[in-house]
Amino acid sequence: MPSTRQLTSSIPGRLALFGAALVALFALGVAAGRAIEPAAPGADASAEGGMAGHGSAGEGAGHAGSGDHGGAGEGQSAHGLTAAQNGLRLVPLSRELPLGATRPLRFRIVDAEGDPVRRFDILHTKRMHVILARSDLTGFQHLHPRLGADGTWTTPVRFETPGAYRLFADFSHDGTATTLAANLAVDGSAEPVPLPDPSPTATSGGGYEVKLSGAPAHAGAETELRFAVSRGGHPVATEPYLGAGGHLVALREGDLAFLHVHPIESIAFAATFPTAGSYRLFLQFKVDGRVETVAFTKEVE
Repeated sequence: MPSTRQLTSSIPGRLALFGAALVALFALGVAAGRAIEPAAPGADASAEGGMAGHGSAGEGAGHAGSGDHGGAGEGQSAHGLTAAQNGLRLVPLSRELPLGATRPLRFRIVDAEGDPVRRFDILHTKRMHVILARSDLTGFQHLHPRLGADGTWTTPVRFETPGAYRLFADFSHDGTATTLAANLAVDGSAEPVPLPDPSPTATSGGGYEVKLSGAPAHAGAETELRFAVSRGGHPVATEPYLGAGGHLVALREGDLAFLHVHPIESIAFAATFPTAGSYRLFLQFKVDGRVETVAFTKEVE
């Protein structure tokens, strides 16, 4: 095998080393939750629910089922790992945000020529869904920004914990569902929080208990995820939310790959997990006009 000195003695060698260094740096950035690539402004300004509490009476929250059904292939089921796809790019206008203060989050979706895209399809009653999660899968938020005349999406956002976050822009353009991602930094240092152990139940900020049922999940095979909501031991009927009985976002531990899941009935979803490992499921549902949020850890074999 050639030595480092031999490699660097030629232009091809230097290029090979440079490429290897870039790959290593990128891997470190993902592991640490650092910047993938930024996004651009726009959307309906309504934020619903982070894990610190439930949302308001307005619409909001996670995005269960946006587009292609996915399959056993990694490329079909895992999304949100790049800022560019389907001829579009996410361009964030701000990558660093303060802690504990409400500030505008702005980004654009641009085409291959770098021009802002202004026409989006309606997907789950919205033209843009923004999902925010910290690199350790805490701090979940689901927002719906507003689109300005200049092609900038804008929404107010507030972070209660510092650290590295992933911004997902989930939308459809010209009939093609797309999820683009960028990394954000929130002022301050933070210790990663270990992923909670799997549990069949979770409690929302509003005191609703949610039970997850379904067969064990296997990579590459479609899995049904069913949820039942109760309070004080009595079943609770949920209201329609984002065009379905609930909204589900699934993120993979480590690289924060975003999975498209599909509502099938009431609060039930179909998901195809591309790889074995640990995933965090964020379910949002509406009761008495309020959006509630719960999270589950799901192990996939």
